[in-house]
Amino acid sequence: MAEPADVPSSLGPDWVLGDDGLYFRRGARVLLLDDADRILLARGHDVDQPERSWWFTIGGGVDPGESDLDAAVREVREETGIALDPGAVVGPVYTRSAIFDFYRRHCRQDEVLFLARLAGVGELSRDGWTDLELDVVDEMRWWTLEDLRDVEIEVFPEGLADLVAPLLHGWDGVTRHLGTAREE
Repeated sequence: MAEPADVPSSLGPDWVLGDDGLYFRRGARVLLLDDADRILLARGHDVDQPERSWWFTIGGGVDPGESDLDAAVREVREETGIALDPGAVVGPVYTRSAIFDFYRRHCRQDEVLFLARLAGVGELSRDGWTDLELDVVDEMRWWTLEDLRDVEIEVFPEGLADLVAPLLHGWDGVTRHLGTAREE
């Protein structure tokens, strides 16, 4: 059911109702690796389907007037407490569009995915989480690619371990488009 365009989305102010009837935003995400080649992911669930959960990369919406890189660095700080040096973030290494149902809404997010590597990892913080994140994000965890391949719940983007593997020894400078994914 489409809402009038002037009704705010329960997803947050960065989501706008598009002409296609889907809530839309631009997103910036980070493939955040530690010095042991593990990737940091968050696990969340939907309020409409609390029994279903999935793992996803760190990141979120791009604010008006904000660059994709600035959004990626900000989102990592807000979601993890880790302050990235923007000069140490490379990419975007991937782009994609994701169509999904979330928080009782049909959504489309056009994403850029950056790559960053940490030389040491301290304790993660939830201090910058929004009310929505507090409601739906259940945990954060560092994953080896081997263990990530064996995860039995969904991981987004699909095939993440295979997307990260060629980046472990550096990025070749080519941004690859992963297409449009319908995530159900």
